[in-house]
Amino acid sequence: MRPLTSWHPPLSPLLRGATLVAVASLAACSTDSTPTDPSGPAARDGPTSGQPFPSAAARPNVVVIMSDDQSVRDMQVMSQTRKLVGAAGVTFRNSTVTYSLCCPSRATLLTGQYPHNHGVRSNQPPDGGVTALDQTNTLPLWLQEAGYVTGHIGKYLNGYGQVDPLEVPPGYTEWYGSIDPLAYEYYGYVLNENGILVTYGSTPDQYQADVYTAKAVDFIGRRGPAAATGGEPFFLFVTYLAPHRLNTGDPAFRKAVPAPRHQGRFAGELLPQSPAFNEADMSDKPASMRRRPLMTAAQVTELGAAHRALLESLLAVDEGVAAIVNALQGAGVLQNTLVVYTSDNGWFQGEHRIVFGKVLPYEPAVKVPLLIRGPGVTPRRNVGAPVANIDLAPTIVAAAGASARRTMDGRSLWPLLQGQATWATPRHVLVEDSPLGGAASVFWSIRKAKFVYTEYANGDREFYDLAKDSAQVASRHADPAYAAIRLRLAKRLAAMKTCRGPTACW
Repeated sequence: MRPLTSWHPPLSPLLRGATLVAVASLAACSTDSTPTDPSGPAARDGPTSGQPFPSAAARPNVVVIMSDDQSVRDMQVMSQTRKLVGAAGVTFRNSTVTYSLCCPSRATLLTGQYPHNHGVRSNQPPDGGVTALDQTNTLPLWLQEAGYVTGHIGKYLNGYGQVDPLEVPPGYTEWYGSIDPLAYEYYGYVLNENGILVTYGSTPDQYQADVYTAKAVDFIGRRGPAAATGGEPFFLFVTYLAPHRLNTGDPAFRKAVPAPRHQGRFAGELLPQSPAFNEADMSDKPASMRRRPLMTAAQVTELGAAHRALLESLLAVDEGVAAIVNALQGAGVLQNTLVVYTSDNGWFQGEHRIVFGKVLPYEPAVKVPLLIRGPGVTPRRNVGAPVANIDLAPTIVAAAGASARRTMDGRSLWPLLQGQATWATPRHVLVEDSPLGGAASVFWSIRKAKFVYTEYANGDREFYDLAKDSAQVASRHADPAYAAIRLRLAKRLAAMKTCRGPTACW
């Protein structure tokens, strides 16, 4: 293993070229048939169902690409990701996170557990941050134990590096982790590169997304050929900052920072406004929401500018995905690599009068992109079955033939990836909050099919029928027509608040 301690790639020309090559050379790949294993899963649900790679030689490489604070509708500008990952595999249109906040969500991906089981309940102590997670028992360690080479590039868990910036978390063969709080800077950030700190500057070639992409391409270029010829398979986790807004100043003025080549690309783009935008009547909402004032005209204007910057910042990520897929093709491992694209949580852009934020149990924050391609994955499918980020670790563990040393709460997605239209049994998904907040804001929310039911610690309730009110404008928590389903969901929610394991948490 050689640390890349002084390497600063000439990124903009490199990535523009890589993107063009990716689009040209992979157009056919997005429609190629992918190999399937005859011992694939039966059409059933289960924590170990869908194990399509029983032999070591067939185990796929795994690349997980994660954005930060990206809602589903932001995928509109990521045409290459939609083509090279989504069209070549499965796009999940009903994918949620179990806690719409950075650190708890990322910990869920690394454990396959709900936050009430892995213990990360916020972004900082006492109930969250990197120190709240037992890092000696996570997905990369399980994969290493199964014979995988592992790598991490980009943002890790909140607070990483503040105690010991030279720490390399257990389970990683190669490590390029951004140090908090500079992890949230598009320029002028610091990476721990295999135990050596490297500071990046403010020139265009130091733009954070481009540096991460180039490191990912380099990793695949070095590790891919060995994997292609029967050597160790690899797991690579690439975590981009975009479209996260800079954490300075008035929230309404916080914006993502696009790469110089993309600035102004969406100068004429209008801010989308659903029926929930700057919601006029909040009388149906809980007390914590009713207190929110209507947004001013100035705030709406600034939200529009922030929206355009958000979309522009994702163009470098989209190019990065294309460059990574192209690198896999060049290394001869694309057809044996599981590629996952997702986000840690969504983001509000004026819905329900929310100028700046996430966490709350509404669609813009809870629903995230999820696109998966790889060997054994039936391509060109759009799946509406309810899935969640607790399912990603079980899916990867199943593909790798690894053994999890935690009781995971999610289930493998392989039945859905290999052609099953939906789950064999109806599913519930829990969305959590930190229990340490005020009673008016702490909530527990449960989702089943088209229904969303939420309870607050102070006794407030919300209930939505998404088939009739997808924007969640009018809560039906007091509507007698829904009394029976509310009662069933309340009973199930009470059990799921402390559930453990794939059966109890279903």
